[in-house]
Amino acid sequence: MRVWSGLTGLRDVFEGLRPRLRSYRDESGVELFDLVDIELPDPETPAPPRLLPEYDNVLLGHSDRSRFFDGAAQPKGWVGNVLVDGVFAGDWRIEGPSLQLRLTEQGMAEEAGVVDEAMRLIGCAWPDDVHEARVTPF
Repeated sequence: MRVWSGLTGLRDVFEGLRPRLRSYRDESGVELFDLVDIELPDPETPAPPRLLPEYDNVLLGHSDRSRFFDGAAQPKGWVGNVLVDGVFAGDWRIEGPSLQLRLTEQGMAEEAGVVDEAMRLIGCAWPDDVHEARVTPF
């Protein structure tokens, strides 16, 4: 929360909220909080492909972004990142009614799901146009 909001002194706030929050620990032992009435998915459930904009909270809200980039260099110059199962799998940008995708090996392995997500995104930007998603290897 501190990384995401830029606020300090949140320990007392979370202690006050603790009775209304679910608490658990990640693989590193860091305490995490969530809403009590939210059902968590099975840990083995893969996350669906997602196209995130450049300044998306999923990436900005974490001080340690290594879990998303898994050793890959964070790309520069394109609009956003493609995540497959929560890990960097390429990047994307819009050119007219076309969405350009550069996919890593992992992204190419899940190309159909990534393209489906890309088509939903481009359809939001230009709902009345014919659009396409073009894929190239990263």
